Amino acid sequence: MLLTRHARERLVKRLAKRRRPERMYSALWDFLDRSQRIDVNERVVIFTDGRRSLVCARLECEMLSLEEIRQRVSGISEAYECVFFDGRIARHTVPRKFVEGLPDGRYCLYMNREKKSLYIGSEEPMLVITIRPAKREERNQASPTGTTNISPKGSS
Repeated sequence: MLLTRHARERLVKRLAKRRRPERMYSALWDFLDRSQRIDVNERVVIFTDGRRSLVCARLECEMLSLEEIRQRVSGISEAYECVFFDGRIARHTVPRKFVEGLPDGRYCLYMNREKKSLYIGSEEPMLVITIRPAKREERNQASPTGTTNISPKGSS
């Protein structure tokens, strides 16, 4: 998962409380572990825990071997936001150094040179658009038994 600037601000405000990439992505992965996935359509996915919802858009990626990925990032000397989804690693570093520590295999690669972001993982990458309070339908889907709303003043 990669973050837009808006999503980064929302994530810091609602979940992470720190701006370091390691802290933000750690809070994001904890949220994903306790969330339920809702596929809205072929492009949009929502993850919800009943209280908050994470709205994501799917990104196009290429399936490459680790050696091919190394060749692609070898000429980059600037720092990127690098995410390895399988190992749950996120750092702001030079991509060739980041790729050195990854295990061999075939991975989805998404690289945006303009935004300086790199995603490597076995699953397709997603761009987090925003994190917001869950809507009623999302709250009901997150808890399969449903919730009962009780008035704080007793019966209504």
